Amino acid sequence: MEDEVDRLVAAWRRERPDLDVEPLEVLSRVSRLARHLDRARRLAFAEHQLEPWEFDVLTALRRAGTPYQLSPGQLLTQTLVTSGTMTNRIDRLAKKGLVERLPDPSDRRGVLVRLTDTGRDRADQSLAGLLAQERAILGELSQAQRAELAGLLRQLTAPFDNVPG
Repeated sequence: MEDEVDRLVAAWRRERPDLDVEPLEVLSRVSRLARHLDRARRLAFAEHQLEPWEFDVLTALRRAGTPYQLSPGQLLTQTLVTSGTMTNRIDRLAKKGLVERLPDPSDRRGVLVRLTDTGRDRADQSLAGLLAQERAILGELSQAQRAELAGLLRQLTAPFDNVPG
C-alpha cells in the first residue's frame, strides 16, 4: 500500500539522489498524522462546544481528581501557556460556567480554579468523543502494533518532555 509520503520520498530520491531522505519516511508521516489528529480532535471538541484550549484546561482540572481544582500556576505547568494567556482562559471558562475561582486556603492572595459540575460533564463527554475519534484513527493497527508504536513514539518524545526548564 503506497501513501503520499512514499510519492514524496520517491520524488526527492529522483531529484536529489545525493541526500539521504530516509528521515522523511518516518517524520513526514508523523507530521501528516498530527494534522489528521488535529482535525479529529477539533471535530470531537466542537461536538461538545469546546475549543482545543478549553478541553486542555478542563481536562487538566478533571485529571486532578476530586475536588477537581488546581492553582493557576499548576495549570500553566500542565498546559504550557503564559500566565497572561492562562488568566484570559480562566476568565473565559468562568464566564461560560465551566470553572470557578475560589480563594486558596493556603495562600490568602492566591486562588484555585475548580471545575463546575457542568465543566466536569463537558470534559467527560468531550474526552469520550475524542477517544472514539482516536480509536478510529488507530483502527488499522492491532493492539500489539499500537503498543509497539506507543513505545517507539515514547522513545522519540521522552527527551523533549524531560528537558529541564
